[in-house]
Amino acid sequence: MRPETSTTDDGVTFRDLNGNGRMDPYEDPRLPVEQRVEDLLGRLSLEEKVGLMFQTVIEAGADGSVLETPGNISKSPTSEVVLSKHLSHFNVHALDDPRMAARWNNTLQALAEQTPHGIPVTISTDPRHAFIENVGVSFSAGAFSQWPEPLGLAALRDADLVRTFADVARQEYVAVGIRAALHPTLDLATEPRWARQAGTFGQDPDLVTELGVAYLKGFQGDSLGSTSVACTSKHFPGGGPQKDGEDAHFPYGREQVYPGGRFADHLKPFPPIIEAGTAGIMPYYGMPVELEIDGEKIEPIGFGYNKQVVTGLLREKLGYDGVVVTDWELVNDNHVGDQVLPARAWGVEHLDPHGRMELILEAGADQFGGEECVEVLIDLVKEGRVTEERVDASARRILAVKFRLGLFDDPYVDEDAAATTVGRQDFRDLGRAVQARSVTVLQNGAPAGARPEGSSITCADATLPLREGLRVYVENVSPEAAARLGTVVERPEDADVAVVRVTAPFDPRSDLFLESWFHQGSLDFPPGLVHRLGRVAAACPLVVDVVLDRPAVLTPLLPIATTVVGSYGTSDDALVDALTGVETPQGRLPFDLPRSMEQVRRHGEDVPGYDDPLFAFGHGLGA
Repeated sequence: MRPETSTTDDGVTFRDLNGNGRMDPYEDPRLPVEQRVEDLLGRLSLEEKVGLMFQTVIEAGADGSVLETPGNISKSPTSEVVLSKHLSHFNVHALDDPRMAARWNNTLQALAEQTPHGIPVTISTDPRHAFIENVGVSFSAGAFSQWPEPLGLAALRDADLVRTFADVARQEYVAVGIRAALHPTLDLATEPRWARQAGTFGQDPDLVTELGVAYLKGFQGDSLGSTSVACTSKHFPGGGPQKDGEDAHFPYGREQVYPGGRFADHLKPFPPIIEAGTAGIMPYYGMPVELEIDGEKIEPIGFGYNKQVVTGLLREKLGYDGVVVTDWELVNDNHVGDQVLPARAWGVEHLDPHGRMELILEAGADQFGGEECVEVLIDLVKEGRVTEERVDASARRILAVKFRLGLFDDPYVDEDAAATTVGRQDFRDLGRAVQARSVTVLQNGAPAGARPEGSSITCADATLPLREGLRVYVENVSPEAAARLGTVVERPEDADVAVVRVTAPFDPRSDLFLESWFHQGSLDFPPGLVHRLGRVAAACPLVVDVVLDRPAVLTPLLPIATTVVGSYGTSDDALVDALTGVETPQGRLPFDLPRSMEQVRRHGEDVPGYDDPLFAFGHGLGA
């Protein structure tokens, strides 16, 4: 579905986006981006300019069609938001078959050509190359190649590998028409209870900075172009130090605190990411409490509303003039089914949607994430509360990115190429190898006295790499992967070794929308699980893999498990590769693991690491 182009008398091929039969300056691929932007901006109505300033969730039809009914999360038919509201930025959720995903992109772009000036659509996505399925944060890989979560990339400490991953992800994104990434996440994993650590590069500001820049370069290249994916780096000025580890998606987690005075650590990745050319930056929801920057007390309102932070710090002090996208739904509550997620208007809950939007614009943001209420901004302009010049300033930044990505010249993709690029076998093979290599060996061979008194069991069969020909008892490992370990038996008493996978502990919650997907609360394993694993270990040596989407208190596991490893997004087959030596596990901890919850509660939310951790940042016996 690639529409016809036109050719000028002097041989220039162009797309006649406004259908007037001639090549206008904004349609001329030879002109500088700035000139094309100014020409188009002068042609747009207020409604068209306002539409540029909203980026909301969109859902694709499984058959490659656009969805013309409200979706599971999306609020409006696609044609309504494109043709009536003039939106041209969409955050896509589920994508299944690559060919259908490409077809959907092309159908959506053809729909956008029906708008007065044919402004192409920019499709964005949260991360979708790892394992965590959370519609508020990331998607599991599905048809795309699968890699460890960013924590797993951080465990390997290899900037070149991170850039390779990002380049693979870029190729797969571009193949289906995704041209904007709502990542990298540059937050520091300093608060072990926080639910979003899996998407970070760990606790160390220098490592986060190095890997974050490599990640950006893999997606964008050295500058934005027709094969780039534009990154929105987040969450400015550093999310992560949430009070008591609660996430700012939710009212009880709105406070962001700095008891250790370490604000500078959390800000550190952003100047280099700005210098490297990030196309966008997203402030976090968090509301800073008792924060001072260069002696100036910062108002305790959410960062997206905070002029001292967005304009004063980001734009003026750090010199950033790119697009600032708010995090999702700062203006309106989100109702999904019988659940609600209140607008993240932390500190300004008393304002109505008009007042919230006005304050966000005054703070310095350009685009409203997760919103489609264009009528609110139009009202503000007509009432004189927001000037059209202010709208122009944001529209100018937003259009420049579209032009640099080449979307005005050709936003369409090749369905055949999408089918052969997404999930390509060499991409999958490399992703699996990296999953295995990122596994972190924490304990290999039980400490003295770990076996029950009088036991004749030895730990040799549970020391890595596992030898061939074992009788194996497994839990939470697929039958196919387990068979690669040896002969699978039903009881620990009949086994030479037990291999058990567990997830880092969390307290299940499900009152608010999105809450059930967020792993929050205590890091302590429930006593029943520890007791049961002790009984397994009394029957045969025990290997435990803990899936570390955030730290866990492993203290009670060490005396009973012969070998303990941590993983950060590793399939069962990739874990077996690591345990048997097909791939050498090389991971090193990207954060400290605490000894106890009491240690966690005493620890400053903004401080990287502990004085006396159970296992320290960088620990890894296989590295």
